[in-house]
Amino acid sequence: MAAGDSDRKPRVVILGAGFGGLTAAKALASAPVAVTMIDAQNYHLFQPLLYQVATATLSPADIATPIRSTLRDQLNTDVLLGQVVSIDRTARTVTLDDGRAVPFDYLIVATGARHAYFGHDEWETVAPGLKKIDDATEIRRRILLAFEKAETETDEKKRRALLTFVIVGGGPTGVEMAGAIIELAKKALLSDFRHIDPASARVVLIEAGPRILPAFPENLAEFAASSLTRMGVEICTGKAATDCTREGVALGADFIPARTLIWAAGVMASPAAKWLNVESDRAGRVPVDAHLNIDGDKRIFVVGDTAAARWRDTSFVPGIAPAAKQMGAYAAKTIRLMISGKETKPFDYWHQGNLATIGRKSAVIDFGRIEVKGFIAWLLWGAAHVYFLIGFRNRLMVMLHWLWAYVTFRQGVRLITGSTKLP
Repeated sequence: MAAGDSDRKPRVVILGAGFGGLTAAKALASAPVAVTMIDAQNYHLFQPLLYQVATATLSPADIATPIRSTLRDQLNTDVLLGQVVSIDRTARTVTLDDGRAVPFDYLIVATGARHAYFGHDEWETVAPGLKKIDDATEIRRRILLAFEKAETETDEKKRRALLTFVIVGGGPTGVEMAGAIIELAKKALLSDFRHIDPASARVVLIEAGPRILPAFPENLAEFAASSLTRMGVEICTGKAATDCTREGVALGADFIPARTLIWAAGVMASPAAKWLNVESDRAGRVPVDAHLNIDGDKRIFVVGDTAAARWRDTSFVPGIAPAAKQMGAYAAKTIRLMISGKETKPFDYWHQGNLATIGRKSAVIDFGRIEVKGFIAWLLWGAAHVYFLIGFRNRLMVMLHWLWAYVTFRQGVRLITGSTKLP
């Protein structure tokens, strides 16, 4: 800070109200700083449960909380709605899409990631990904519309395509989507239609690698695969999607006719590297040092999915919620130490495990030395997700929705919003 600013509180600007950004903001609640939180949306979203919005189990309001409501008791924090277009590292300002220039002394970039199509962005219109509420409600619309259109379709070939759902990508999101869609078809919608059998729906999970859940131990991945297969999901490994159209998906010479495609095959970080004028890695992430700083700039931190932070020298900190929260908390703590003139320590990531659910009564969890699968893993998965939700209302509503769906086999949010025409 300049000499004339000695009495002014240091300005901390946080970009993104995801897990990393919101954790950082809360950790600075009592710090002698002026915090400005900037996000393109007015809510914090619990992304791990987006697939349940997409498959009509939960409402968007159950997994999203207004940022202003969450931070309203923090008197040192302002909230701005805006889209970042550039960052001036010399002038220490963040420029928004409406022309506002927001000054900072410390900057935390936590702008997350979006789905990536590996050079085929034209596929997004026919195979939407799942990162935002709009994505989830659009996928829900397409899934429910497919059953509605199949009910009145007289051409058997077209009807089969309408009742075929393809998920591209066998990571946790793909696995969870596949299990949720097959349960929606075989349980929740079973008695709702008169001219089709929803249980005859075909759900195909495609993974380019040799097995699904590549980040999990092989035995847990095999358990997940066998569980999905018993549920009725078709798993296709070792084949990559070579084309996605409104008629279906191509796997080299093979073609699967399907009117509903869902993309879960990859992510790309936000344009933070471009804003900061630094080189990114192949996934668009910003390389950071042991203190989560860029290029030795000790006052700019990059956290969460936006950061390429080394872990155990051979891999990167995974793009999961607990990791983002740890990075956000670390950035806030480090800023506190810097302001007080104390020594800072490198970021030390503590891996809390990988989780993936496989339908309503089964899941797999990798804690490192401990592996859990089946019903107990599903209970732990549910408890962990409820714990990470923001606000008592959301926790209560999610538990009530899950209890209702578990007892009745019915999803409660089967609403088609927007156009009633398939793309």
